Amino acid sequence: MIVGPPFAGATLPLTFSRSAHRSARTLCAAAVVHAAVAAAGEPLYVKNLSPLAGLLGLPSQRDAAIGEPGAVTLALHAGVASHYVAEGSDAEFLRLDGETARLALELRYALSRDWDLQLELPWLEHSGGHLDRAIDNWHHLWGMSDGGRGAVPRDRLDYRYRGATARFTLRDRACGPGDISLALSHAFYRRDRTVASAMLGYKFGTAREPDLLGSGADDVYLGLRLSGAQPATRPLLWHGQLGYLRAGASDTLRGAQARDLWFAGLALDWRVGRRWSLVGQLDGHAAPLDSDLTAVGDAAWLLTLGARWRFAADWSVDVSVVEDLQVSSAPDVTFQASLRYRPAES
Repeated sequence: MIVGPPFAGATLPLTFSRSAHRSARTLCAAAVVHAAVAAAGEPLYVKNLSPLAGLLGLPSQRDAAIGEPGAVTLALHAGVASHYVAEGSDAEFLRLDGETARLALELRYALSRDWDLQLELPWLEHSGGHLDRAIDNWHHLWGMSDGGRGAVPRDRLDYRYRGATARFTLRDRACGPGDISLALSHAFYRRDRTVASAMLGYKFGTAREPDLLGSGADDVYLGLRLSGAQPATRPLLWHGQLGYLRAGASDTLRGAQARDLWFAGLALDWRVGRRWSLVGQLDGHAAPLDSDLTAVGDAAWLLTLGARWRFAADWSVDVSVVEDLQVSSAPDVTFQASLRYRPAES
């Protein structure tokens, strides 16, 4: 028997069995694990690096939750994509043969418990690249169609589009800063393990348009995000987003441009160990052009599979591979990696 302290001159006997102690410890541990899982949740950073879709300010998925007031979150995202598309009709011609590399610095600042600002500073490179041989060998190993890759020289840069109202050509390596984005997020709903937020973002047309590093125009977007977690016994996190983007008028795309675009996404993060997660993700968006060509006139759907390693209390690394579910609407394959610093909530 454990006798509690006197209260108002009385003594209250409090009796706890060993099994009750174990149950209490189990519940506390479960709560701590769940809190740690929820705090570490984040979708994979995924961008469609197609030379045309990449011009748009389409936002990547992110956690709907906001950090503690004053918290700063940093991330460095890297991706490299290999393209090969050759399509034509009586009115249009498109060839995308090359590689695109993208590096982006992401900073978030929590203005309060419910508001944060996010700044993204990208850098891009279009080149002939070095992945063609490896991709050709992979297709040959499994007897897969290469979509015509084997019939053209390897590691060549050849981006071309010709239509009735727009055209562009890029055959020389180009690199430099991309279009800067700034977004404001507001978490307006919290209940149990679920958080909902609204976002408003602006992409500034700051990059060099002739080199396909930017669209040459400003975009504005808005949307909703939702994040949640299953109980600690089933450590599964989920995230979703749905939104609308109004694209600025681009001199490169001109009359062929689609200016009202939707975007959507869903991500599942399964924590398989104290430091490891497996993440599956689906991302989609409307076509960038009003075109009969699949690569630029059909909606894009991307499937991403990745893993996350939490190597320190506030740090994690993601690695992932992106495939185009809607063939040619995104690069054949994209390899991505992210380094994140996210301070744990106290």
